[in-house]
Amino acid sequence: MYEQAAIAVANHQVFGSVKGAIDAAFSSATVDRFLRSLERGKLRIRQFEEVAEAGKLGTHTAGEYKQLGDGDQGMIREHYLSTLEKVDPTLRAKYLKVYAYY
Repeated sequence: MYEQAAIAVANHQVFGSVKGAIDAAFSSATVDRFLRSLERGKLRIRQFEEVAEAGKLGTHTAGEYKQLGDGDQGMIREHYLSTLEKVDPTLRAKYLKVYAYY
């Protein structure tokens, strides 16, 4: 069974801010609006850096993400990718173009 390695966060404040922006985007109250904005922007959900640069996770998220070290950035990307897989299957089907790999 896969077990994630415990890696210490170097910059707790910025890491928490970026993680909070991701959690807010995927909250049950806002996820539909978030996915719709990705669809309108012709963005793929699994391309975290492009989504952040487009301001879809908040205006400061991309800049804060760049402030993080490589290890913290990797943990943020992993959190983002695991969170997007937890979206309700009916919403995932509704926004198939956003979730598609092509």
